Amino acid sequence: MSLALFDQHRALLDGAMQAIATRGYWSAFNEMPSPKVYGETAHADSKQKCESCFDADFVLDQPGQQGWLSPEVSPYGVALNVRYPVCAADTLVQAGQQAMVGWQALGAAGRTGVCLEALTRLNQQSFEIAHAVMLTTGQGWMMAFQAGGPHAQDRGLEAVAYAWREQSFVPAETTWEKPQGKNPPIVMTKHYEVVGRGVALVIGCGTFPTWNTYPGLFAALATGNAVIVKPHGNAVLPAAMTVRTIRAVLAEQGLDPNLVTLCVTAQREVTQGLATHPAVKSVDFTGGNAFGQWLINNCRQAQVYAELAGVNHIVIDSTHAYKAMLGNLAFTLSLYSGQMCTTTQVILVPAGGIATDEGHKTHEQVCADLAAAIDRFLSKPEVACAVLGAIQSGDTADRIALANSGKLGTVLLASKSLSNPDFPAAKVQTPVLLACDMADEAAYMEERFGPISFVVSVPDTAAAIALSERMVNTHGALTVGVYSTDDAVVNAMTAATCRSKVALSINLTGAVFVNQSAAYSDYHGTGGNPAANASYADSAFVANRFRVVQRRYHV
Repeated sequence: MSLALFDQHRALLDGAMQAIATRGYWSAFNEMPSPKVYGETAHADSKQKCESCFDADFVLDQPGQQGWLSPEVSPYGVALNVRYPVCAADTLVQAGQQAMVGWQALGAAGRTGVCLEALTRLNQQSFEIAHAVMLTTGQGWMMAFQAGGPHAQDRGLEAVAYAWREQSFVPAETTWEKPQGKNPPIVMTKHYEVVGRGVALVIGCGTFPTWNTYPGLFAALATGNAVIVKPHGNAVLPAAMTVRTIRAVLAEQGLDPNLVTLCVTAQREVTQGLATHPAVKSVDFTGGNAFGQWLINNCRQAQVYAELAGVNHIVIDSTHAYKAMLGNLAFTLSLYSGQMCTTTQVILVPAGGIATDEGHKTHEQVCADLAAAIDRFLSKPEVACAVLGAIQSGDTADRIALANSGKLGTVLLASKSLSNPDFPAAKVQTPVLLACDMADEAAYMEERFGPISFVVSVPDTAAAIALSERMVNTHGALTVGVYSTDDAVVNAMTAATCRSKVALSINLTGAVFVNQSAAYSDYHGTGGNPAANASYADSAFVANRFRVVQRRYHV
């Protein structure tokens, strides 16, 4: 039946294959929550389905269940109280190993077909998952739908496409014939089996529980591995919905659903034990540096794919569209209250000011105008609530308070608390913008996760480019930007980012922002600087998740 699924979804796979080869715009799943696409009653029906999970057991029928855990606290103040199964970690590993036998027998095409069916089924549940993402992460509705639904699904499909491409390079069988001169040739038949490395552990984050999870989940699954999804304790529901759907697809195909399981725990020791289990051969992680480095240093038996913290930044040298640049930056710094691994934190501006289409702007003017642009962009409460969402964690709220105090730099724009009429208990905060000098590295030269950014005064553009390269090499970054009307400056910045191995956005003034990443076209992370040791997605992200085992015999 799985080969039938491969044939059924072949157009979907071919589209993704073409997209990763050309890097042009393509999307398999509609990013707009249109009733014409997802159904006239999809929004109301899915909201009701999501809310039906509240104050209830989320049953998955997994082995080794020991109890229930309800760890989530919604940033919007909604009482969730979803109870998830707590299962013995060793039992989940053993169940995954057993399930891999049947999964292996399907072959690459069969596994790909099942993954494509699962992604299609997840797309049909985009509204339901979006509600879960919104309520557990604090994202605004539109971001929760797009990033939590279709965009995450596209990233998962991208991983499946890479996995299929790499596996399809390996022939199943060949006849090997070596000439022996006057003697008969040596003839052998050789078979090649693509085999998953072992059980995969995918550790989710609290801000993007699907977008950051689907690449590793589907890369591991498509290459023949069992997967244990360990979600962030405050964003379990979207992961649980995902696991439930994949398990249903597996069961429908006569496969062992324990190939994919959910591990919910409040104990870091359990996660550490899983990550270092001898049968776990790959670990995907998105989160802070401390635990990420622990995984890299201690998971000797596994390949670790880690996205960690970095200091994203922009160099402003000059601009041909001053107001549009400020508008682009205002949106960038405001989106989801800066709670994105790609959000700009540091803006490097020469002390002598910049040239613009409106004439020369002093450093002080740039600071004031950027603060005013953010204030203006968020002046309508309905826009502000939709864009900002809610603050996901108390640690982020503490960082905002520290920045507001002026201890990290001169406050150009203080963060203000806003009220969301739909969610009175939500903690909504506008961005805080600070000014400091290049020498104040203790303030800006570490990730300050949340709506906190610094305008840093540098002697000149050359110093800004040099500082940019040093920041990436030392602390890492996922995104870097530059604004300049001078080709020499753009070329110098391009060379610096190639050396430090970080993605560069040049003169963004329209409806594309530095903290956005398009599946099939943009590589999310390079794997070449301290912010991440892998990329979503390239061949390296999938190829090391399987092995080729051969057998041969004489004809």
